[in-house]
Amino acid sequence: MKEKVVLAYSGGLDTSVIIPWLKENYDFEVVAVCINVGQDVELVGLEERALAMGVSKVYVENVKDEFMRDYVFPMIQSGAIYESKYYLGTSIARAIIAKTLVNVALKEGATAICHGCTGKGNDQIRFELGIAALAPHLKVIAPWRIWDISSREEEIAYLEERGLPVPMKKEDSYSRDRNMWHISHEGLELEDPWNAPSYDTLLKLGVSPEKAPDAPTIITLTFEQGIPTHLDGIAMEPSSLLEKLNELGGANGIGIEDIVENRVVGMKSRGVYETPGGTILYKAHEELEHLTLDRETYRFKQGVAIEFADLIYNGKWFTPLREALQAFVENTQKVVTGEVKLKLYKGNIIPQGTQSPFSLYSEDLASFTTGDLYDHKDAGGFITLYGLPLRVRALMQQNRDQK
Repeated sequence: MKEKVVLAYSGGLDTSVIIPWLKENYDFEVVAVCINVGQDVELVGLEERALAMGVSKVYVENVKDEFMRDYVFPMIQSGAIYESKYYLGTSIARAIIAKTLVNVALKEGATAICHGCTGKGNDQIRFELGIAALAPHLKVIAPWRIWDISSREEEIAYLEERGLPVPMKKEDSYSRDRNMWHISHEGLELEDPWNAPSYDTLLKLGVSPEKAPDAPTIITLTFEQGIPTHLDGIAMEPSSLLEKLNELGGANGIGIEDIVENRVVGMKSRGVYETPGGTILYKAHEELEHLTLDRETYRFKQGVAIEFADLIYNGKWFTPLREALQAFVENTQKVVTGEVKLKLYKGNIIPQGTQSPFSLYSEDLASFTTGDLYDHKDAGGFITLYGLPLRVRALMQQNRDQK
């Protein structure tokens, strides 16, 4: 009886070539698994293509709701943004993809999982760390680190020699990764950081700010313990809410980031990311936290956000540290409940108002006519004590100078 290998299958050229390569070099029974995290338009005809390549079985696993609930929402609550610009769209999806691959492998009794990631990218690390954390006994096969194929042309020739169909994209296409949270673009003119992105041909989820409507769009988002639940007063399921925000944000030129980022493997790469709905959710969530979190908690949480982002980006979702940081974040979110009103206008998200039953803003304290809780005269003594280290340092320096 042949051993089984579970292949992370996208339907593209790379993973299509891997199927006959696995059968020829390992004599494996190949089970193809495609995990739907929102790339629905790319799944048309995928099962038929996989079977035509010679797999024994095809899984198309829809994990969109789980993706939002168990991965994206905790990320929003944490405030994680990688290198201040990247909303981690590809990175966060790799965690649930790895988990789903493991689930299928265990169900099928497979001995290995295979992926089509190159040896230069981040995804090989994310997949393999996830597999190691969840099923350390499973072997990992990474053809791009093993085989002699070195180009798309050689991949095409490999399939043609065997009389297999060639799933080809247009030659002028970018390298893209899409899910319900975002879409990334790499390649072509983006490979030179000096080149401006060709937004007219690049963008898929929206338009550039210059082409956005002249009239703004006003929206109101409702959060319960840091999780978005309503849009303009209407309760919505997570996937539907994000889909609508992607539509509104995209139409108003929201969420376009051009970034040169540091990959895990050490090199820099340049890409353009579209995250219209996600950018809106992050901004609304941040506004609500400004109203409901005390200064020390908010300041500490900013550091946690950086660490949380690094863990996601580096493929360390399934780690004790991520779980511990998420426990802290969830505790802070108990008061992050309320409504945030935003204006979407030509690439900008402009706050229009925030309210919460847990607001820490006191109009009485903030006004010039303070009451019993605050006396202007108290400020003098506070400043004296608060500035005491500065005063002592200056006096000691004066004494040294006089000597």
